[in-house]
Amino acid sequence: MADELVHYEVQRGIATITLDSPHNRNALSSQLRRELKEHLTSAASDDQVRVVVLTHTGSVFCSGMDLKEAAGASAGDQGVNEFPAILEQLWTSPKPVVAALKGPARAGGVGIVAACDISIAATAATFAFSEVRIGVVPAVISVTVLPRLLPRQAHELFLTGETFDARRAVEIGLLNSATDDVDAEVRRYTDMLALGAPNALAATKEMLQQERSTNLGEVFADLLKLSAQHFGGPEGQEGIAAFKEKRKPSWVPAD
Repeated sequence: MADELVHYEVQRGIATITLDSPHNRNALSSQLRRELKEHLTSAASDDQVRVVVLTHTGSVFCSGMDLKEAAGASAGDQGVNEFPAILEQLWTSPKPVVAALKGPARAGGVGIVAACDISIAATAATFAFSEVRIGVVPAVISVTVLPRLLPRQAHELFLTGETFDARRAVEIGLLNSATDDVDAEVRRYTDMLALGAPNALAATKEMLQQERSTNLGEVFADLLKLSAQHFGGPEGQEGIAAFKEKRKPSWVPAD
């Protein structure tokens, strides 16, 4: 639809979700938030989707919350109240999510980058936690950003609001890759992710996000159960058979 702000397309197992609101630098307006949530739900529930790519049109990936909508609204009416649900969808998606940035991200846009499993940006892209400079707090995005960043760097960048480049974003853990060819790097990652079994990928992602007990025996017991279930499960047995027969497992998309 011409009036959509977020587009959704599925090809060869890859769901591409495109932010298309360049007039306001892909700000998180009420319409954009609603459509993004709907498309993330569609991707998560579609068995044909193996990987989700989140990208954008225009020169900016996402500038954060729509400040025009925020102006004059009370605390209870702020759009930021809906934002945790989007970050949680990205963080807990059973399908790996790859962010592809050809331009800068600010504030809430950086929270989205951090919530994705893999984030790739153009070398020229820049980032900033600009909240304190307009009198607000990077509170909601801290839930996804802080697990990615080194603590000392988080204090510096959250408190100063300083703009930093993609290479530093890689160094501090916000990005996986900074490149001059975002499309090629995205393809490299999506091709690798498509080799993974869908249920194994979902379970691995969930495992990576779980808090672990300090009791090593309990941790081994829980993870042994998980491992054995997948070794003996349909995907594990198919993967073992494919290895022995020197063929691709059934879940690998056809070329």
